[in-house]
Amino acid sequence: MSTAAQIDDLSFAHPGADFPALERVSLRVPAGESVALLGPSGAGKTTLLALLDGRLQGWTGRVSVLGGPLDPDQPPPRARRPDTGFVFQEFALVERSTVLRNVLNGRLGRMSPLRALMGSSTKHDLEIARTVLADCGISDLAERRVDSLSGGQRQRVAIARCLAQEPRLILADEPVSNLDPARAGEILALLTGAAQARGATALFSSHQPDLARRFAQRIIGMRDGRIAFDVPTSELNDDATAELYREVEPIPGIGLRAVS
Repeated sequence: MSTAAQIDDLSFAHPGADFPALERVSLRVPAGESVALLGPSGAGKTTLLALLDGRLQGWTGRVSVLGGPLDPDQPPPRARRPDTGFVFQEFALVERSTVLRNVLNGRLGRMSPLRALMGSSTKHDLEIARTVLADCGISDLAERRVDSLSGGQRQRVAIARCLAQEPRLILADEPVSNLDPARAGEILALLTGAAQARGATALFSSHQPDLARRFAQRIIGMRDGRIAFDVPTSELNDDATAELYREVEPIPGIGLRAVS
């Protein structure tokens, strides 16, 4: 099976931090799977996703994304960036712009630099944008301004923007942390289902074991910047999850508090 991301002996510390955000991390993300990064706040999940997205420099180790090595000293070349899409926890949308305009922003990396600078969309770009709006169930919102939408609707717009990019790897940082449980399930079903339909890989972070179990084929547990476990979802047990959240917080979806 091909690999979407390969990490070997990765370490990274934010400038001025007393402890590394990631320490001796090694993992492999198979292409075409939905994989969850599970762990409490501060475990290193967001840092790892940002690094795979090419937004962090100054790390040590070896990292390869979609068959191409990342450079610890500079971002990926422009031609490779659209192949990796990112869905942010806080949506990162242009609030005063329309839904359609936000989704078309996902096409910028596929345009020539001049066309992207001018924001000049082609008929093909519009067709793709309309298709992903329909796939995300928000075609009727195309001309609405983002600042008039609910949180669940905004996250659908963020996913549609990502899909318009036509990525082969979708990274999502706590994409449902701001949503109620029912909406959270709908959004993760949309995200992982859209990735599967396109043959793309989805890697999303979560602190909720129940959601990770429902929507991921593989679960990677993180704690204190390290990999605690990496197992198929069917092999995840409550003991491993309890240890992950030991002395940190109640375990979402399990109904008990981990103890030391």
